[in-house]
Amino acid sequence: MKLSRRELLTTAALSPAFAAGGKFPKGKADACILLWLGGGAAHIDTFDPKRKGDGKKVAGSYYDAIDTAVKDVQVCEHLKRTAPLLDRCALIRTLGHDIVSEHGAASNLVHTGRMPSGTIQYPSIGSIVSKELGTKDPAVPAYVVMGYPNITRDPGFLGAKYGYIYLTQTETGPNGFVRPPDVDNPRQDRRETLLAQLRQNFENRHPEDQVIRAQSAITGQGFKMAGPKFMNVFDLAKESKSVRESYGGEFGQRCLLARRLVQSGVRFVEVSFNLNFLNGSGWDTHNDGQTKQHLLIQDLDQAFAMLLTDLEKSKLLDTTLVVIATEFGRPPEFDSGGGRGHHSKVFSAVLAGGGLKTAQAVGVSDELGVNPVGKSVSVPDFHATIHCALGINPAKNLFAGDRPVPITDKGEPLRELFS
Repeated sequence: MKLSRRELLTTAALSPAFAAGGKFPKGKADACILLWLGGGAAHIDTFDPKRKGDGKKVAGSYYDAIDTAVKDVQVCEHLKRTAPLLDRCALIRTLGHDIVSEHGAASNLVHTGRMPSGTIQYPSIGSIVSKELGTKDPAVPAYVVMGYPNITRDPGFLGAKYGYIYLTQTETGPNGFVRPPDVDNPRQDRRETLLAQLRQNFENRHPEDQVIRAQSAITGQGFKMAGPKFMNVFDLAKESKSVRESYGGEFGQRCLLARRLVQSGVRFVEVSFNLNFLNGSGWDTHNDGQTKQHLLIQDLDQAFAMLLTDLEKSKLLDTTLVVIATEFGRPPEFDSGGGRGHHSKVFSAVLAGGGLKTAQAVGVSDELGVNPVGKSVSVPDFHATIHCALGINPAKNLFAGDRPVPITDKGEPLRELFS
């Protein structure tokens, strides 16, 4: 695309660091696994414990705190497997935004790094990574989501080419890629040949339609991904029984599959923690969902600790960024049912591996985890840090048609996490 002088100057103004030669840190990661705790995980009950409350009138954490591998940094007692591995992690304890009431809006903000616009649909971070890093192998997708399809994970203005393959179960892989038992290889080849001819004829009749061309390309890639290289990734039985058991239940098996997907060449994997998992309410712990929240935390602890250990053993931890994120946190006070409401001014996220300078906590919240003390980390800053860890310039412009859109909304990476 040829830019006018005005457009060129606008682009440079929107991306001063990029135009000046890219003064952003660059990490060593070439893949990312995002563990998504949908519902709003309580930071003061997980990665930022405070004084203990009583579950009723006395505000505070619900559990005791324990020491970790990082001096003066504690976590919840139910993260006992993660605690000795915390030197592989960086805790971000002052992530914050202004959306308190709506899960969907907050989830969209954390996934896209921007508030919605009436004129443009912004891409998710997974789609941006897919576009910027591309595929390692045409037989493997760049972006996979374990969970149900959701607009917050969509490619937005980047188009369907940078969308995701989604899975609702770990055992069989994407249902659309599973061939019916009566379709053998010759029959499949005939079908693909015929469909390719029909697609080409349709493209020829609409040479200027980019949507048609993109969908055609996706269909062709889909047939490649239906082959044995990608589909064999889902055969978890190839892992030893001890490894499978070490990951734990459903969420743990998803994390094991995430490791296998990264090994196969997938760039970005989102692993969604089931909203109605174990305690009946998921991480949205209003009312009595709080009383069994420890079951969720223990499940997360087992899967996350094993994922870090497994990636390290496979020599993938330095090149794989593991992220734990949620849409907001919870307040220290308890509601009338003994649970917690929503709180977005300050909450926690975790970055592990990826060649970052770990063994540290970034930001400090006040005595009850209500407000940041000093430095606050915005969602664009959080995105910029992830992008830089993956070698992506967060100020680079993408284009929604002719409109330049920087990858992040003026996000600044956390430079203390880079060498």
